[in-house]
Amino acid sequence: MITLEDVARHAGVSLATASRVLNGSSRQVGAALRVRVESSAAKLGYRVDAAAQTLARGASNVVGVIIQDLTDPYFAAIADGAIRSADLHDMVVTLGTTYRDPEREIALVATLNAQRARAVLITGSRVDDAYLLGRLRAELEVYRASGGRVAMIGQDLLGTDTVAPLNREGARELAHAIAGQGHRRFAVLAGPKRLFTAADRTLGFLEGLSELGLPAPVVVHGGFDRDGGQAAAEELLDMGAEVTCVFAVNDVMAMGALAAFRARGVEVPGELSLAGFDDIPTLRDVVPSVTTVRLPLSHMGSMALDLALSSEDAPRVEPVAGQVVLRESVRKLGAPGTAATTTAPAAHTPVTP
Repeated sequence: MITLEDVARHAGVSLATASRVLNGSSRQVGAALRVRVESSAAKLGYRVDAAAQTLARGASNVVGVIIQDLTDPYFAAIADGAIRSADLHDMVVTLGTTYRDPEREIALVATLNAQRARAVLITGSRVDDAYLLGRLRAELEVYRASGGRVAMIGQDLLGTDTVAPLNREGARELAHAIAGQGHRRFAVLAGPKRLFTAADRTLGFLEGLSELGLPAPVVVHGGFDRDGGQAAAEELLDMGAEVTCVFAVNDVMAMGALAAFRARGVEVPGELSLAGFDDIPTLRDVVPSVTTVRLPLSHMGSMALDLALSSEDAPRVEPVAGQVVLRESVRKLGAPGTAATTTAPAAHTPVTP
């Protein structure tokens, strides 16, 4: 049986191009390429897959949104933005959760392909694993070759439309802003070593301290969730490290750290200041209010969904900058018992909530 891959190989084009010509995609293919593909299909006796043709013509109104943890407010906010945007496009969302398992993520893409989803939105950090990245890239290529569209929220590693948070830059700005409050001795609850988002934020924070000529922080690795933050904070306290401020590389880790500090009788911010990253909605109800780097989470979900449903052919990368928000959890040293102010170096100006 002659396959679409056979036609693409014979015509000397990509699988995606062959699919766009033969499956009736609305995306344009140059006249010369179209003739080559159609000629190869005729010579080989290729028969068009009616189901694939339906998908390529955009008849499906289903969009798959793949997140890592439904209970994590970060992903819930992004999914909310994607769902709201899907409603505006008259699309129906199928939501899949990976439970932070890369194998399950790959399986969900395959399932959504089998269900003829119009587009797939994947959110969450990639893991530094060439084998897993290659497998996901291959699964996405199969899906896109049949007419599907893909957008990512995270690192630009898979050749798809991508909404890319500027994690490293945001953490660097945060280091400058907290140092502006008089802090000189830091610890970082750094998350998993092979998780790109955690690594980028840790590196950015270290770069910011280095730019200011400050000592390298104490670094403790742990899970990228609340329990991971709590465990890492407990390990830090057991070390007896002399620090004045702790940076957790995401807000849910910061929430776990805050619980650990309270359980040990460590007052925040009186004895130890604390900062996170993301500005998840639940931070509004936390006491003390937590310093963080604000990302427009719901808007990021909407942006990614719009990219996935657009008619543009070439992959686009949309960077998203974070914004430092200094709150009560970071105390200004030299003024005991007072909340942090928004004073910081002029080139690194934080904002108030």
